[in-house]
Amino acid sequence: MYGKAVKFNVVGQNLDQGVKLVSASCSSITEVTGGTATQRSFTCTPSATGSIPLSIQTTAGTALSAINPVVPVPQVTMKTTLGDIVLELYPNNAPITVNNFLKYVSADFYSNLIFHRIAKNFVIQGGGFNAALQQQTATNPAIKLEVPNGLSNLRGTVAMARTSVLDSATSQFFINTVDNVFLDTSGGGYAVFGKVVTGLSVADQIAAVPTQTVGALTDVPVTPVVINSMKQTQ
Repeated sequence: MYGKAVKFNVVGQNLDQGVKLVSASCSSITEVTGGTATQRSFTCTPSATGSIPLSIQTTAGTALSAINPVVPVPQVTMKTTLGDIVLELYPNNAPITVNNFLKYVSADFYSNLIFHRIAKNFVIQGGGFNAALQQQTATNPAIKLEVPNGLSNLRGTVAMARTSVLDSATSQFFINTVDNVFLDTSGGGYAVFGKVVTGLSVADQIAAVPTQTVGALTDVPVTPVVINSMKQTQ
């Protein structure tokens, strides 16, 4: 899976004389200790999707073998109190944004948070508050706004929420429930980084929940729509 460490075993002769794994699309390449003259193991983390070239070379750089494993685009399954939504993410278009989102997913950050903003015929937004409307403060540093990136705020796409400051997105995201192409450029733009591939009807159910104003927050669901969990499943 994209962003998840994978192990490669290398079998051959005289491997104790020095071999290395080389790839521009697999980061954090590390040789596993305990190798022998006939087998060596390496781990690395895929940092791109599609066919990624890897080669085994001597320490001097002579190519010995090569493979091209295929890394699928990552998917995240979000389980909510109204059903499941599967998000497909596009790191080749928005690598900073996808990696940031997956860090929160891996840390189980989104569990028990809610969709706190349900703006009719616009977006459903979550990732910042729990059911008591207490804001999550332990976020990672804000990220760079990745626009334009070839993706548009169409119905079913997922993008990062931010303040009026361009590079201010942290954990909050929104799903476009209608085509919102104007968000591609409005106020500097909003970075799309994926789309709903399963469960768009669930997003529509969330969008139909009655809302209210609570303090300074508008479009708050009367009955909380809770994110029970969010896991990378591909």
